[in-house]
Amino acid sequence: MIFGRVKSLDAILATAEKKSLHRSLGAFQLTMLGIGAVIGTGIFVLTAEAAQKAGPGMMASFVIAGVVCAVAALCYAEMAAMVPVSGSAYTYSYAVMGELIAWMVGWALILEYAVAAGAVSVGWSGYVVGLVENAFHVNIPDALVRGPYDGGMINLPAMGVAALVTWLLVIGTRESAAVNAVLVGVKVTALAVFIALAVPVIHMDHFTPFAPLGFGGISAAAASIFFAYVGFDAVSTAAEETENPQRNMPIGLIGSLAICTVFYLLVAMGVIGSVGAQPVAGPTGEVLSPGSLELARQCAALSDNAVVCSKEALAWTLRSIGWPQIGNLIGLAAGLALPSVILMMMFGQTRIFFVMSRDGLLPQMFSKIHPRFHTPHVVTVLTGVFVALFAGFFPVGKLADVSNSGTLFAFAAVSIAVLVLRRTDPHRHRPFRTPAIKFTAPLAILGCVYLFFSLGYDTQMMFVVWGVAGLFVYFFYSRSHSFAGRGIIDVHEDDADTPPQPVPPLPGVHTPGGKDA
Repeated sequence: MIFGRVKSLDAILATAEKKSLHRSLGAFQLTMLGIGAVIGTGIFVLTAEAAQKAGPGMMASFVIAGVVCAVAALCYAEMAAMVPVSGSAYTYSYAVMGELIAWMVGWALILEYAVAAGAVSVGWSGYVVGLVENAFHVNIPDALVRGPYDGGMINLPAMGVAALVTWLLVIGTRESAAVNAVLVGVKVTALAVFIALAVPVIHMDHFTPFAPLGFGGISAAAASIFFAYVGFDAVSTAAEETENPQRNMPIGLIGSLAICTVFYLLVAMGVIGSVGAQPVAGPTGEVLSPGSLELARQCAALSDNAVVCSKEALAWTLRSIGWPQIGNLIGLAAGLALPSVILMMMFGQTRIFFVMSRDGLLPQMFSKIHPRFHTPHVVTVLTGVFVALFAGFFPVGKLADVSNSGTLFAFAAVSIAVLVLRRTDPHRHRPFRTPAIKFTAPLAILGCVYLFFSLGYDTQMMFVVWGVAGLFVYFFYSRSHSFAGRGIIDVHEDDADTPPQPVPPLPGVHTPGGKDA
């Protein structure tokens, strides 16, 4: 029976102990890891997307998305502290709801991380291209820096940064954690400078009409803005590399989310109040979809003189209010810092692959470790190829929405798992207990469902197609190769492709540099 094929929590913990990564992350490193993963394209780029969908109402969108993320984070915290192993929502689902649900969650996480890395790559491209054009007064052809949906042909800079990050992940560097901490500082400093310059020149009349497209627009923007919060679960997926996870995991999860939420609201207020954020309408007043050719044409007719038209919303805003050089510095900060987010996303992708391969659901080559660099090179290169293709041909908004669909599915699964496990295993030690579980978990589940159905119809259908493809792979390969299905409860290191010694720190975590595990 498929749903009955469950891997017990004790077996999962035993497997992790025998084939584990080095535990070295503390609460501070986890919080920095979370902030590093969360603060990125979401706030630097999707502010313009949200403005086109909701206008000033995106302030409410940030609150809605933040609330859903907060309750999901509380559920994550309980599971991550109780089950401190790699795999995130995939592992939790395997232990509670069975192999099929776990497979679908892992399949959704693949969608989340790879597509998200592509979205961040596109966001990086927008800021770097804007910086080069404004600082050196050159005009780079749109055909080479925008995808087909955005009025161009191919986004070469986005593909280039994805390739560079792939190379860094393959070779691995012990210094990358220190570099990541510095880049987190750069991003936070850039946002703080933006807030300091934009908030004092706020005009309250820019906030009216507050919801030009009604609550439907606010909901649609919330579904997109949810991407701005994605990344906090990277903290939970680093559980297998965390010291005292029972204490440090909840601190890292909730701490990073709280810090990021405050920044987001202040940045959104600064953009709306300083330059206005009303949606751009078509020639006959029709609503235009972000990331569409129609919007690109209308923006060209306006000479891109609106924040919703900008590929570098924060830098554009500062230039518009009389701080051109600071705007360029914001662009530089984004150009330097966003690659660390791409690194985190791709790191997370490889670790999900690693754990699914460790369970036999994916080919064993996905858990092969490079003999020299001690990194999962096969799956890293494969991930990099797809990320580069996503980045080269799709706009940031569409990529973010598709990534969100996978994320929301995974978050809902974790929230269900917490609720189920409270009933099926009530006496298990829980270092961190989700407060008011009968309220928090259902709210997280309903919130995820609400945001999913606030996404565009095309995005929902893409998720359905991806899910059907996942079921096909499961029934024609994974089910018959599953270790749990074959009665292999534990994976001993003698039978695995992982070296018998703990894998050296990998890009994105601790004294290294990457995401999810």
